[in-house]
Amino acid sequence: MAEQDQKSIFLAAKFPQLSQELQQLLIADGEIVLAAQVPELIILDRCRCEDDFCATFYVQPKPAGAYGPGHRCIPLDPNEGMLILDVLDERIAAIEILYRNDIRQELLAEFP
Repeated sequence: MAEQDQKSIFLAAKFPQLSQELQQLLIADGEIVLAAQVPELIILDRCRCEDDFCATFYVQPKPAGAYGPGHRCIPLDPNEGMLILDVLDERIAAIEILYRNDIRQELLAEFP
């Protein structure tokens, strides 16, 4: 299904606790500019890898290949699972979430 056919939802509305957690972890890591972006993030689509532990989603259009220049990863230290941000040109592009089945199940329902 083409990305433009997918619905989009605000991260803070769908996952308020995750949104707060991301902001707190980014602030703790000194990533104030990225933390300020979190309330405005819109989930465009989920990862389609089909791994049963993956709850990754995109907040910018998924690239055709690698992100390329201007990309960096920010591993965060959550209490549960794993969180890694993909940042492109200092904008959050994707949120890699692993081993958080509650989030995965809700994403699968919203983005089959």
